[in-house]
Parts: sequence; C-alpha cells; structure tokens
Amino acid sequence: MKRIVLFLATNLAILFILSLVVRLLGLEPALARGGLNLPSLLVFCAIFGMGGSFISLAMSKWSAKRMTGAHVIETPSNSTEFWLVETVRRQAAQAGIGMPEVAIYDAPDVNAFATGMNRNNALVAVSTGLLRTMTRDEAEAVLAHEVSHVANGDMVTLALIQGVVNTFVMFLSRIIGHLVDRVVFKSEREQGPAFFVTMMIAQLVLGVLASIIVMWFSRQREFRADAGAAALEGRQKMIAALQRLQAAHEPSALPEQMAAMGISGGVGAGLRRLFMTHPPLEERIAALRAGN
Repeated sequence: MKRIVLFLATNLAILFILSLVVRLLGLEPALARGGLNLPSLLVFCAIFGMGGSFISLAMSKWSAKRMTGAHVIETPSNSTEFWLVETVRRQAAQAGIGMPEVAIYDAPDVNAFATGMNRNNALVAVSTGLLRTMTRDEAEAVLAHEVSHVANGDMVTLALIQGVVNTFVMFLSRIIGHLVDRVVFKSEREQGPAFFVTMMIAQLVLGVLASIIVMWFSRQREFRADAGAAALEGRQKMIAALQRLQAAHEPSALPEQMAAMGISGGVGAGLRRLFMTHPPLEERIAALRAGN
C-alpha cells in the first residue's frame, strides 16, 4: 500500500502545481477568448496529464526514501542486512531484472514496498516491524512479492494508467469550469475567476473518483505479484506470509484510522472496497491455494 500512497500523493501534488503554473502563466490557449477547441484541449491535457504522472514515477525512488526515511544498505553491517541483500540479489536474478537497491526504514507496521521507473534500477525496502515480526521464510516471500512487482513493470503500468486518468480529469474539469464560467457567471471574453475556482474544485473531485480506476488496477496487480512470489519462493511461503499479516493486523486490534487504510485487506464491503489498494488477505490466500 505504501508505494501506491506515495505515488498518488506525489502525482496529485504535481498535477495541482502544474495546473496552477499553467494558469498563472496564461498557457491555456484552448480555452482562451470564449471558444472550446476540444481537440486542442485534449492534446494539451494529455501532455500535462501524462507528464505529471511520469514526473511522479521519475521521482518515486527519491520521494519514497525521503518520506519513509529509508536507509539504503550500501555495505551490509550485520547478518540481517547481509541476508536481505543476498535474498534480493538471488530473487532479482531469478526474475531476470537488475539488482535493486535494498533499504530498511524504521516503522512498527509489518510492511515492505518496491518502487522505481526502471525494472533494472528499482528500490526494495522493508520495515523494521516486518523484520521483527516475520520469520525469514515469510520475509523472503514478501521480498519475492516486491521483486515480482518490479519484474512485472507494475510502476510503469501504473504511471500509464494514472497518466490517462490525469488527462481526462484535466480535460473534464476544464470543460466544467468553462461551462460554469459562461453559463452561470455569463463571462463573455477571457476566462473569469469562476473558471479557475470551479476547475480546481472539479479537478479535485474528479481526481478522487478517478482513483477508483487506479485502485482497481492496484488490486489486480497484487494477485499477480503474489503468484510471482509463489513461483520464486514457493506457494506455502507466500501463504504463510499473508497469514502472518492477517494475524498481525486483526481488525479488532487496530485503531479505526489504521484499519481504514486497508493494510490487512479488511472486509472491504461497499464503497470502501472501491478505494482499497489491496484485495482482502483472505481473497489473496484463497487465490494462491487455488493456484491462481
């Protein structure tokens, strides 16, 4: 979940800043002087929407390190660090990717993430909580899961999907802003203040709704990464790791705000399921047992 939250937060921030800069510099000719040139507007939004997504991807390793305080293991200083680096090295070779950077970050939660725009230059990081809680077999399965994300090119695919989503969020929000400005506030020439205010509000609301698409993809790729981990380390190891997560994050033991983040899968009923980054753990375990 952490990699998705970091990526989406960075993407939304960049999209907002790009929109603000574009507005301040007067770079929106597609909506200038009263006309809506839809083809030009779509091209304009695609350039900035895809650009924002790939800037987020390019920054993903840097931002992940800064936001989590992850310490990259340059030279292992103890047996745990040596084991971590060698495990990732072995799995990367099996998966046919370049050796990722390996990092540890200080956090009590049982978690790990992988990120990076290049499958041969990625980052795999684990929390201190994971190292304290899981056995080495279970931790190896989690590492294999993250290596599989890298091998599957999930971050690049996510960036492409996010870029398309960004494009249509920017496109539709500007149409909404234009209509409100012209129909409600009766602006006849240049875009009035109502356009900018309405456009920013619409962009925020549409961005949240569009994240449903991104979350759906995120849930699907978790099943694929689980299957990849099973191929690298064995199905039973991956099932045991998920069961350990299940035991570590029972809903009754979690405060409400943490349970809502869905790190343990949870029940995921109704609208909440639409915004979950991960499928419920019981579904992932069932898929592995079924051989999917």
